[in-house]
Amino acid sequence: MSTDISECITLAKAELQVAKQKIAAELSDYPTPVAGCDAQFNHLLAQRHRVNAALEALAAAPHVPTPRQPE
Repeated sequence: MSTDISECITLAKAELQVAKQKIAAELSDYPTPVAGCDAQFNHLLAQRHRVNAALEALAAAPHVPTPRQPE
């Protein structure tokens, strides 16, 4: 099975969107009040940050430095 890179990136974005929705649902269903030292809640916040950062990285235009030849 041959999959090109753009298909892989599209699949990764789709899976990250699913993860983002699941994390959002868990956070909205989390019982309140939340203590600042609640490890599980803080873990969810960290996961949300990681997923958002990954989505932003996949959406960003990559900068590929091009070496220049001296004239």
